[in-house]
Amino acid sequence: MKPTGDDVAGLIARATPASRRRDAETLTALMQEVSGRAPATWGTIIGFGSCHYRYPTGTEGDSGLLGFAPRAAATTIYLFEGTDAHAEALSSLGPHTTGASCVYIKDLELIDLDVLRGILETSLAWMEAGGTPDVQITVTG
Repeated sequence: MKPTGDDVAGLIARATPASRRRDAETLTALMQEVSGRAPATWGTIIGFGSCHYRYPTGTEGDSGLLGFAPRAAATTIYLFEGTDAHAEALSSLGPHTTGASCVYIKDLELIDLDVLRGILETSLAWMEAGGTPDVQITVTG
């Protein structure tokens, strides 16, 4: 995936319901602060920084270092290293569900933002350290 260059504010403005827009504004500020990088659109994802990843199988691509998508059903936060790496922190995050590499949040106001900040900081450090032998990360931006 590559940054699309679309307007971040426009993507947030189109998010529904209104709570998703509110949460997107809060997450944009938080991820920008944690990453030290400006937000950019990657299709319908708001990403911060960039990296190139490569699996031992040869599968490779590009991604943001941190990112989220304000989807109608829930805000999706992407954790490249997977949610299992954050199991303990996620247990005290507040109401959410998870997939293999995604955290789904319906209302950010019910989430412990300090816990979320810690998860994002840990995820970013993992990415910046180059991932693992299972997935090699090269920070590109």
